[in-house]
Amino acid sequence: MDVLGNLLDGFAHALSLQNLLLAVLGVTVGTLVGVLPGLGPATTIALLLPLTFVFDPVGAFVMFAGIYYGGMYGGSTTAILLNIPGETASIPTTLEGYPMARRGRAGAALATAAIGSFVAGTISTVVITFLAPGMSNIAKLIQPAEYLSIRAS
Repeated sequence: MDVLGNLLDGFAHALSLQNLLLAVLGVTVGTLVGVLPGLGPATTIALLLPLTFVFDPVGAFVMFAGIYYGGMYGGSTTAILLNIPGETASIPTTLEGYPMARRGRAGAALATAAIGSFVAGTISTVVITFLAPGMSNIAKLIQPAEYLSIRAS
């Protein structure tokens, strides 16, 4: 029950007005930058890292998550409309989205990309939330001998 209480406390903190506004800001910036070819979410986060020194840590992570998810979606816009992926993860979107846009169904392709991005991001976040404690327990079991065997392979 302690884990569930901690999870609910985390949601209460993350869903504060300040953090929601930072999430909206992050998604907006991420979407705008994701449209630019060559600049992906990781580059945007690296460039905006000094900006977050004035935020509390939770707010910074919320904004970075927004930038990441917005950037992942933003790359699909140019992939669908111009057949130019904004970042590497949008390359498969060019295979289906651009032909749809050429047939006059760009709105449907953009909506499908937005809904798919939201659903996939939500599911993956929920899954990693529940798998992370078990994965961290396994990671604690790795000793120097295992590190050596991983490095040697």
